Amino acid sequence: PSVVYINVYSEKIDVLNMNVMDVPGGTGTGFVFDKAGNIVTNYHVIRNAKKAKVVVTDGSKTQTYSATVVGVDPDKDIAVLQLRRKDGVKLNLTPIKLGTSKGLKVGQFTMAIGNPFGLDHTLTTGVISGLGREVRSPTNRPISNVIQTDASINPGNSGGPLLDSSGSLIGMNTA
Repeated sequence: PSVVYINVYSEKIDVLNMNVMDVPGGTGTGFVFDKAGNIVTNYHVIRNAKKAKVVVTDGSKTQTYSATVVGVDPDKDIAVLQLRRKDGVKLNLTPIKLGTSKGLKVGQFTMAIGNPFGLDHTLTTGVISGLGREVRSPTNRPISNVIQTDASINPGNSGGPLLDSSGSLIGMNTA
């Protein structure tokens, strides 16, 4: 219930009638950081978006919320969205359990949850295959001290949580 599905939209003007239309721009994953409705994802998931919708599944109940970008760090490929409450609807959110990346070891079990290829809540497993790696951010700046895993990460997994064996957050899926 801490993992969310993110749909992003851009705006396009219909040249025939000058109406503004929302055009799907992609999908990604995020996770619930707190009960206030803050969602963490990768910056590259929302970078070109004018609007974002976040799908939250809690048990058998699914809610879709509009979200506002409240913070970004393109150099670190991270963004925070804030869910907008619907009238009369209480946010019933389950924040992710926070872990730590300190003390991780190569060979340690990991799980990646995301929405690859539009398939929601997909779990892949693997091990930590490297520590202290470097990847490039969307601004082409280096992001250092990255965790490398052999758990499958596919388009749509970006922004999802990388978990340890106890289900605690140790990183965010990207690349």
